[in-house]
Amino acid sequence: MTTKQSIDYVKKHPSQKVKLAITDIDGILRGKYISVEKFLSVVDSNFGFCDVVFGWDSGDVAYDNASYTGWHSGYPDAKARIDLSTFRKIPWENDVPFFLGEFIKDDNAPLNICPRQLLRKVLGDVNKAGYSMVMSQEFEWFNFSETPQTLHDKGYKNLTPLTPGMFGYSILRSTLRNDFFDAIFDNMRRFDVPIEGLHAETGPGVYEAAITYGEPLQGADRAVLFKSGVREIGYSMGIIATFMAKISENLPGCSGHVHQSLWDKSGKKNLFYDEKNKDKMSDLMKSYIAGQLYCLPYILPMIAPTINSYKRLVEGAWAPTTLTWAVDNRTVALRALPGSSKSTRLETRVVGSDSNPYLALAACMAAGLYGVKNKLKLQPATEGNGYRDLSNGTLPRNLWDATQAMKESKVAKELFGAAFVEHFAQTREWEWKQYQRVVTDWETRRYLEII
Repeated sequence: MTTKQSIDYVKKHPSQKVKLAITDIDGILRGKYISVEKFLSVVDSNFGFCDVVFGWDSGDVAYDNASYTGWHSGYPDAKARIDLSTFRKIPWENDVPFFLGEFIKDDNAPLNICPRQLLRKVLGDVNKAGYSMVMSQEFEWFNFSETPQTLHDKGYKNLTPLTPGMFGYSILRSTLRNDFFDAIFDNMRRFDVPIEGLHAETGPGVYEAAITYGEPLQGADRAVLFKSGVREIGYSMGIIATFMAKISENLPGCSGHVHQSLWDKSGKKNLFYDEKNKDKMSDLMKSYIAGQLYCLPYILPMIAPTINSYKRLVEGAWAPTTLTWAVDNRTVALRALPGSSKSTRLETRVVGSDSNPYLALAACMAAGLYGVKNKLKLQPATEGNGYRDLSNGTLPRNLWDATQAMKESKVAKELFGAAFVEHFAQTREWEWKQYQRVVTDWETRRYLEII
């Protein structure tokens, strides 16, 4: 739709309201409904949105270590603007009009800690270098036959999975709750979040979806809306969907792999593909991979952002632990997929399903571009088991170590700006400190009777 057509739709919709949402630092959509009159009054300018969304964590607990906002500032409204190009109709809400927004400074410049604005910045760097990007994210997630109330009543324990057993790629299991399966596929397409594939994955009640690729901002918008949309559809059907990276130590984790390829500015030529090269990978693709390998220790909190993320990044659990790459190898951090001029791409396998898509795509893109700009040489590919290849080192083992590496990194500040790195590191340090205070079930079982 054109801008005029989308505004006309808003005016004529019988609900006479609009749903707006902005993504916080954890990738959670924070939003509100506003009247048509209010929408029309801000559509060409900006609106106020409490800046507490950058001053509290995913549980709405206020940070005590952040400098951007807090009790010291009084949590004022920040300026935000609607991106009219994100117009959608919500199929499961009677086609209510929906828009995404992003934060700006008082002078209307981008707010440098806003995730969507950070992705815009990195994309601008790519475009200035003479390139364009194609990106997408795929997700694995668990589904439970529960409601928010039963989750709380059960203390988040002994939940009932949507289907029992493992059954990866099972046609049989996908028919057991085919109403939910179809609702995801069909409603996402109508919501302009097209899915290339949807299937049952290994684990009780686990699905996996591959979202159709697009330019980076479009890809991140789709990924954010997919995660939120699946949860909303599930709510209406008595199903809780979770994108936690690791739900149980006895089950596989959930990935959020990022697929990416670098193209010429016209978007017509895949610059990762080289027909004359024996492995069909261009020198530019190799430098891009080398850049990600070099930067991974310094960008890790952006693609593994929670305490739980690092429970997934363990040996033998279908998630990488080493700084490795190879062609079509699922034990390494970076899986190169050379094929045709259309399909050649890189899959970054470190990314978890709990990641903020704007930050995950920005991190992958910026790290790859760093390798291209600096013409980094790619180390030899891993042969066989990537968990055993320690030639280039390992990933940081927990959120604290990863955050300290990013916080002290000159590279991270060069890629994302010092203001973003400072704020983001503060939020991750807060997350770690909250975790450190908690006595876990594991500790109680291990020590209460014996020690």
